[in-house]
Amino acid sequence: MNTEATDISITRDDADELRHKILELVGKFANRAHARAPFVPGKSVIPVSGMVYGESEMMTLVDSALDFWLTTGRFNEAFERGLSDFMGVKNVLTVNSGSSANLVAVTALASPFLEDRALKPGDEVITCATGFPTTVNPLFQNGLVPVFLDVDIPTYNIDVSQLENAMSDRTRALAIAHTLGNPFNLDAVMKLAKKHDLWVLEDCCDALGAKYDGRNVGTFGDVATLSFYPAHHITTGEGGAAFTRHSLIRRGIESARDWGRHCWCAPGMDNTCKQRFDWQLGDLPHGYDHKYIYYTTGYNLKMTDMQAAIGLAQLDKVDAFITARLHNFSRLKDGINDLSNFLIMPQATENSEPSWFGFPITVADDAPFDRKTLIAFLTEKKIATRMIFGGNLVRQPYLSHHKFRVSGELHESDRVMNQSFWVGVFPAITDPAIDYMVDCFHEFCRRY
Repeated sequence: MNTEATDISITRDDADELRHKILELVGKFANRAHARAPFVPGKSVIPVSGMVYGESEMMTLVDSALDFWLTTGRFNEAFERGLSDFMGVKNVLTVNSGSSANLVAVTALASPFLEDRALKPGDEVITCATGFPTTVNPLFQNGLVPVFLDVDIPTYNIDVSQLENAMSDRTRALAIAHTLGNPFNLDAVMKLAKKHDLWVLEDCCDALGAKYDGRNVGTFGDVATLSFYPAHHITTGEGGAAFTRHSLIRRGIESARDWGRHCWCAPGMDNTCKQRFDWQLGDLPHGYDHKYIYYTTGYNLKMTDMQAAIGLAQLDKVDAFITARLHNFSRLKDGINDLSNFLIMPQATENSEPSWFGFPITVADDAPFDRKTLIAFLTEKKIATRMIFGGNLVRQPYLSHHKFRVSGELHESDRVMNQSFWVGVFPAITDPAIDYMVDCFHEFCRRY
């Protein structure tokens, strides 16, 4: 029996031709198998959010898979450069989620790279009582104490009139999210930060492309974060990014993301510093391998190249996505604005250009119905809704296990918890779907 092995080697040209054919087929598959169905009133669900993608994302994803580089690589490098150009910030580092972005950002502000300016356990950080838990959780993880302030309705951002009252001799920073793509009052926040020499973390996870005073949010504070979860403005599936203009904060972000290393070599690289075996830090012997010197409390939170490949394709569409969100928001607001005696309409922060993540609504105090009744009706009509994240976070069960401080009353945060919700405006929602939503809101309110 002939057992001679068959020669299956191929040339580089053969491989490139095969790759081209594979990607061409993937594009055709995407257009046929992943085409979005037309909207049918009363039958099609209108989600609050979702992925908007096509052949370019699937082709780039498969292109990266064919490399079989399973950690971060060339696609991630290109994605970070693209994000840097879009945001107008030099230092952008991707991570595996928006929550991780907040974690490495706060950890960087507490890292020894900042020496005397580093946040210390017990330091206080001003934040908003209404929001998403992972804006706040990294504070607990770093031994810091959140100071919760009330929210403003109808911007759904932190009530900046209470900022000065929240100060104490332990206040060292502010960590605040731009709620649902609506920028918070950066003039007031940055004025306080400058006056008291405070660090500022801008959580931009819901606000990619939003502007304040003509500048991208995230470019005012010392460090900022993004999320690329499927609900967000662009997606990588799971993913996020932290960015900063400060080189030492960048070192802290990178170290927290990459196991806590002092080394800054990229995966697969050695001796970038040209003195790999010539360092002495801590109580380690001189010459201990720099790749295994740990300087901060770190994790492994890197983004994979396959995730970054999707994000790279999505970046080409980000301007169109933002425009579509603004269009849907305006069309919906124009359509139901006459119901403002029942429903409090959202309002952009003064001097801002939101990049709306959703359309927040608060049922008026004197409305003849409650939120639960309205949401039940919308659900029956296949219009999805969401709470404004954790509502008043102070009321969440897990907060009972942590140390925090409340400054002032949280009356408006309780209103958000009890009376507010939001509906979607993401790019896949078409004009007929928005018109259907408008009709449903009117149908419900006519009952009263």
